[in-house]
Amino acid sequence: MSDRHKPQDAGTGDSRLTDSRDFAKSGASGGRPGRFGRSAGSLGDRQGGSDGGHGGPGGRLEGPGGRRGRPQLPVHRVKNFRGTLARLTEYIWPRRLDLITVLVLSVLSALFTIISPKIMGKATTKLFEGIMLRTQGVPGAGIDFAYIGRILSILSVLYVAGTVFNFLQGYIMAGIAQSTVYEMRRQIQAKLNRLPLKYFDGRPHGEILSRVINDVDSVSSTLQESLVQIMTAVVTLVGVLVMMLTISPLLTLVTLITLPLTAVGTWFVTRRSQGYFVGHRKVLGELNGYVEEMYAGHKVVKAFGFEDSSIGQFNRINEELYEQGWKSQFMSGLLMPLIGLINNVGYMILAVAGGLMVLKRTIEIGDIQAFITYSRRFTQPIRQTASIANVIQSTVAAAERVFEILDEEEETPDPVDAVPVPDRLMGEVKFENVRFGYEEDKVLMDDLSIHAKPGQTIAIVGPTGAGKTTLVNLLMRFYEIDGGKISVDGIDIRDFKRGDLRRLFGMVLQDVWLFSGTIRDNIAYGRENAADEEIIKAAQAARADHFIRTLPDGYDTVLSEDASNLSQGQKQLLTIARGILTNPPMMILDEATSNVDTRTEVLVQEAMEHLMKGRTSFVIAHRLSTIRHADLILVMDNGRIVEQGTHTELLARNGFYAELYYSQFTGRNSEAAG
Repeated sequence: MSDRHKPQDAGTGDSRLTDSRDFAKSGASGGRPGRFGRSAGSLGDRQGGSDGGHGGPGGRLEGPGGRRGRPQLPVHRVKNFRGTLARLTEYIWPRRLDLITVLVLSVLSALFTIISPKIMGKATTKLFEGIMLRTQGVPGAGIDFAYIGRILSILSVLYVAGTVFNFLQGYIMAGIAQSTVYEMRRQIQAKLNRLPLKYFDGRPHGEILSRVINDVDSVSSTLQESLVQIMTAVVTLVGVLVMMLTISPLLTLVTLITLPLTAVGTWFVTRRSQGYFVGHRKVLGELNGYVEEMYAGHKVVKAFGFEDSSIGQFNRINEELYEQGWKSQFMSGLLMPLIGLINNVGYMILAVAGGLMVLKRTIEIGDIQAFITYSRRFTQPIRQTASIANVIQSTVAAAERVFEILDEEEETPDPVDAVPVPDRLMGEVKFENVRFGYEEDKVLMDDLSIHAKPGQTIAIVGPTGAGKTTLVNLLMRFYEIDGGKISVDGIDIRDFKRGDLRRLFGMVLQDVWLFSGTIRDNIAYGRENAADEEIIKAAQAARADHFIRTLPDGYDTVLSEDASNLSQGQKQLLTIARGILTNPPMMILDEATSNVDTRTEVLVQEAMEHLMKGRTSFVIAHRLSTIRHADLILVMDNGRIVEQGTHTELLARNGFYAELYYSQFTGRNSEAAG
C-alpha cells in the first residue's frame, strides 16, 4: 500500500478506524457527509443532523434570482493587516540570510540594468559625433569603432551579469517560498488532526480545503514572485530617478509632471472596473456552483424532466457572466491605452525639449536617448508596485484565513500519564449519567446510563434524530461529554490516548469511503502490512471474494476516485471486509448491510454474527429484523433511552419499540413478520 494511502495517527486518527474519516472524504469530493460528521452545506436539504438532532449550519440556501443553490461564502476582508503581515514575517525570519542574499542580488541586477542606458548613450553620442564630423568634411574624421566596441563589450558583461543575478535570486527565492509554505502546510496538517470534529461540522468542507490549498498557494506565489518584484521595483525606481537627475534635472521635472496624470487615469479606470470584476467573480462562482450541482444530480434532472429548466437557468447565469465579463475586460483594457497616451504626450514633450537642449549644446544626444529610456522605465515600477500592492492585500487576506485555522481551539490533549490498554480487554462498556449537547445551551442527552457487558451485542434503534450515532461519537471521543463518565473495563476513556482508545474498535459504517487505489489496498486500509491470505479470507467472510475475482484484475483492480466502477452494494462489502480484517476487541456497526441485497444481507449477517461472537458490539439499525437476536436493544428517542430489553421482551411490552417494529411490516403479527 502506498504511503499516501496509509492512515496516520496524530491523536485523532487510527489505523483501525476503518471509516471514521468519512467526513474528510465526503467534504473533499463534494458528496454527502460521513455519518460521524454533520453536513455543513452541499447538496440536499438537511434540516438536522443524521442523528442527535444536530444540524450543520450549512444546507441549501436561496441563491440569486430565487434559485435554490449552493451557499455563497462571504468575501474575506483583512481584519488585522499589520498583525497578519508580522506573523507571516515570522515564517520568513528563519530564512533571513537567504532573503538578504536575494535583496543584494536584486539590487545588483537592477543597478546593472539601470546603468546600461547611460553607457549605451555614450556609444550613441560617439557614433553621432563621428557621423557629424564626417558630414562636415573634417579631415581624418570618422567613427571610433574601437570605442564603440569597448562600450558594447561592457554592456554585454552587464547584461550577462544581470541575467545571472536574476537567475540566482529566482532560484534562492523559490527555495525560501517553498520551505516557508512547506512549514505552513505541515503545521496546518498537524492542526487539522488536533481539531475536534465539531470544527468540521460547523464549516463547509470546501471552505476548509480552500484555506488549506488555495490560500497557502496564494502565499507561496506572492513570496516567490511578488516579493522579488517589490525589491526590484523599489531599487529600479530610486535608481532611475537618480540617473535622470544626473542627466537633466529639468527633463526630470517634466517627467514627474506626468505622474499625477497617470495616477488620476489609473484611479478613474480601476474605480469603475473593480465593481465589474467583483460582479464577474460572483457570477462565475454562481455558474460553477450551478454546473456542479446539475452534474452531481444529473440522474435526478433527467428523471424529473428538468433539462429545459436547467438549460434556461444556465443560459440566464451565462448571459449575466457575459455582461459582467465584457464590461470588466473593456474597462480594464482602457487602462494601458490611457497610460500609454499620457506617457506618449510626456515622451513628445521630452523629445521637443531634449532636441532644443541638444541644439543649444546643453546636453548630448546620447543622454537624450538614455533619458527617454529611463522615462519609459520610470513609470513601469510604479505601475508594478501598485499591482503588487493589490496582490499583497489578497495574500495577507489568504494568510489570515490560514492563521484562523492555526488559532482554532484544539480538542482536549491526551493525558501525559495516559493509562495503557489492558493486555486482556474484557469489553465492558458503561455510560454513567452522561450529559451532552452539540451546543452549550441545547442539551441532547441528560443523565444517560448504559451498561454493556463483555461479549454482548447491543443494538441501538430509534427514529431519525434520536441520538443513535451520537452514542458512538461519544464512545469514540469524536465529541467530549459535558458531564458523567464513559468507561471501558472500568477505565475512563478520557484516561486513554485517543489513538489507543480507537484501536479498540472496528467500524463498519453505512456511508462508504474508498480511496483511489487497488481493492487489496482498500481492504487493508485499517491494517497495515496485512498478508494476502488474510485479505482474501476477510473478503470471503464478507461475501466479496466472488465479485472481486470476476473483475479484470481481481484484487489488483484499481478503483476510480469515487469507486464509480463498483455498485453501491459491492463498495459496502469491501468496507465490511475492511472491518473484518482489523479483528478488533470491540465492534461498531452502523447500518453495515443497508446497501446490499436481501440475499447477500443474510450471508453477510451470518459473517458479522461470527465476527461479533465473543466481542462487545454496538449495532445501529433501522431494519429491526436484523437485530432480533441482540443481547440488549436500546430504544432511543430525543436523546433518551425510552426502552431497553431483548426483542421478545420489548414486543411483549407493546410500546415504542413494538410500534417501530410493526410499522416495517404490513401487519401486526410479529410471527408472520419474522
